[in-house]
Amino acid sequence: MKTMALPDSFLQDLHSRNPATDVISSYVNLKRAGRNMVGLCPFHNEKTPSFTVYGSTDSFYCFGCGAGGDVITFIRKIENLDYMEAVKFLAQRSGLQMPEDGYDDSLSRLRTRIFEANRAAAKFFHKFLYTPEGSVGLEYLRSRGLSEASIKHFGLGFAPKNTYALNKYLIECGFTEFELIQANLAFKSNRTNRLVDRFIDRVIYPMIDLRGNVVAFAGRTLNKDEKAKYINTSDTPVFKKSNNLFALNYAKNTKEKQIILVEGYMDVISLHQVGIENTVATMGTALTREHALILGKYADEIILCFDSDSAGQKATSRAIEILRDANIPIRIIRVPGNKDPDEFLNADKQNGASRFRLLIENSGNDIEYRLGLLRNGVDLSVASQKVAFLKEAAKMISNINNAVEVDVYVSKLCKELDVEKTAMVHLINQHRKKYYREEKKKFSQKIQSSDTRPDVVNPDRSRQLKAAKAEEALICFLFNHPDELKKICEKISPDDFITDFNRKVFLCVSERIKNGSGTSLFDISNEFSVEENSRISFIVNKNCGDLQYAFDCINVILSEKNKQQLKSESNPNDDDLLKYIDSIKKGKK
Repeated sequence: MKTMALPDSFLQDLHSRNPATDVISSYVNLKRAGRNMVGLCPFHNEKTPSFTVYGSTDSFYCFGCGAGGDVITFIRKIENLDYMEAVKFLAQRSGLQMPEDGYDDSLSRLRTRIFEANRAAAKFFHKFLYTPEGSVGLEYLRSRGLSEASIKHFGLGFAPKNTYALNKYLIECGFTEFELIQANLAFKSNRTNRLVDRFIDRVIYPMIDLRGNVVAFAGRTLNKDEKAKYINTSDTPVFKKSNNLFALNYAKNTKEKQIILVEGYMDVISLHQVGIENTVATMGTALTREHALILGKYADEIILCFDSDSAGQKATSRAIEILRDANIPIRIIRVPGNKDPDEFLNADKQNGASRFRLLIENSGNDIEYRLGLLRNGVDLSVASQKVAFLKEAAKMISNINNAVEVDVYVSKLCKELDVEKTAMVHLINQHRKKYYREEKKKFSQKIQSSDTRPDVVNPDRSRQLKAAKAEEALICFLFNHPDELKKICEKISPDDFITDFNRKVFLCVSERIKNGSGTSLFDISNEFSVEENSRISFIVNKNCGDLQYAFDCINVILSEKNKQQLKSESNPNDDDLLKYIDSIKKGKK
């Protein structure tokens, strides 16, 4: 969808200053693979790299999740920005002055209005906390050991029981119903068709981004009968759960080179209150690869402090996997008594902070933590249990890429359990061979399935696969050989395309070639959505063939179109049949 027009000279300069490889490598650990670069995709969890950056087209594509496009599309996805904001981001990155005029900033203006509405809502909730009706929320926060300074520092608040209180106030402030719905502060009731507040009768925790904007809220119920203990703002034009962390705006400013990751908002606030301010939490979601990339910018090491129950252990294991893939060192805190940090601090008001700092100092790394979990309930004096433990330990260690780490832990285990080191190394190598075979098979399947993945961008594709593939090959050829447009247009026109999306792409590229405009993915990025750009990246990074191959593709498209027309003529549609039946009825009269 086109939202702006910027001078070609500016876009060319922006493109030359921001090569895809340079920009993407600041987010993804890329390695050379022939002419291209590969790495673990930042948009989904994977162990075998299926994310490729193509030097020839200055673009990227992931065979695992289908994400792709130019460098602007990458920034839009990774930073959760619209097109214009991504352009500004790249301009600022490369020291380039933005043009002042010539674009439609409607989405940017909507984002600004959502920021303003969120800020007004945060003030409303905080003020309401100190009213007689909000006193129940204030009493709860004080009962949890929070000081007035902490309550004000984090801007905590309370949402009224009145289901219309917030939206009535915000509309009086000049905000529209559309803006409040887009901010996820309110929604339209199906029953009454009235605007209803999203947060009702709950303690409110505002979410602040790194720029100081209020982007979202979490609401905690005090009603024990309420099913949902917490509700959170859904993804909006200014907020995405998968790349925002609660209190990172404060934690990033500490002198510590570590960031402590905990599960709850109260854990974060309680730790900040006692001076341990390098603490953050995810916002109503599990840790994601995007979170890991963000954390890696502000910390040399991540300390995980999740609950000790089965759910907490599962979350810890998943976080370890994601952080290891992002090459971030990890340590694990195990809080005594199965307490969470908030409970631990409040159990010992005088010494809680110093005791927690000792837990940090004595925390082990993720390998020690996982080996400890494997040992739980195992009697190593029993031969069968000892063998089973060593097999599981070998499997776990086989996933470690650092040779020194592997040697240290293998040597330690073998000495402790009186096992030959060569036997353990043999087990590890067996697991690695099996793993690489499986991953190679999975990767091959990814590449094959990427061609037949359910396609929301071009839904006609699955029904007209032969024609769609020929259209894609022709588009690929045109991207790589724009000088051959005249010969192509002598044989086919956009109207001959069977699938709507491919027709749209062919028309866009051919018109730009005729007008002397650029046709790289970067040049056309603003003509299409993020999802459409991903699809185009998949198309243009295939082998395009020569001119004769392009002519063969044209013949396939025209042949498929003729078949479609013949089928249509021999199978009249419902309107044709109704007209025919009606004419027969009239004839009988």
